[in-house]
Amino acid sequence: MSNGDIFVGEIIGTAILILFGAGVVAAVVLNDSKAKDAGWVVIAFGWGFGVMAGAYTAAPLSGGHLNPAVTLGIAIDTGDWDKVPLYVAGQMIGAILGAVLCWLVYLAQFQANAEEKKAQPTLGIFSTAPTIRNPVANLITEIIATIALVLPILAFGLTKGLGESGTAILIVSFLVVGIGLSLGGPTGYAINPARDLGPRITHALLPIPNKGTSDWSYAWIPVVGPLIGGALSGLIFNAAF
Repeated sequence: MSNGDIFVGEIIGTAILILFGAGVVAAVVLNDSKAKDAGWVVIAFGWGFGVMAGAYTAAPLSGGHLNPAVTLGIAIDTGDWDKVPLYVAGQMIGAILGAVLCWLVYLAQFQANAEEKKAQPTLGIFSTAPTIRNPVANLITEIIATIALVLPILAFGLTKGLGESGTAILIVSFLVVGIGLSLGGPTGYAINPARDLGPRITHALLPIPNKGTSDWSYAWIPVVGPLIGGALSGLIFNAAF
């Protein structure tokens, strides 16, 4: 894979991931959306389908990491660090682009936020927030949830044929759904630094009326937690497998 392929692949794949993921949250929470109040199960499956669409699209170009925690875990496992900055840069740009695309899809609904009766905070569409704000507990949740993602991804590589057939991406997509349903309740399961930070930056910059705070005091947890989880996954994989 060339540097250009990796960079472009991660931008496109991560943008698709965030478009689907932020899009399903917008569909469920925004006023005047046909999917209003569809619920958490719909959100979990929307994110899973976003992983599937983004990873299948990016796989021929970059392998479809779409997540700095995954990239970090793979680098620790393989010892190959040369292309890590390229992957992460593509993921961050893609995450910002995907968040902008989501905003454009729901532009009318976001503009309706200017009406006092319809005004609502919008950060939850773009980024995560805990139900109970406890930095230690929130960090632990993100670490464990990320290990539950990255360690199986590394282990899937040991099964011959999964990668070649493309089945591994489908399995990972359902894994993300499972994480959302089982582990997503406390923090909203960022499990991906780019997935949270890129859209949070976008939220801060977009001209959304009455959008509320971007909550920068919490922003380090969905970045640091997944990075620790990704690093631990690589170390555990090397030690156990």
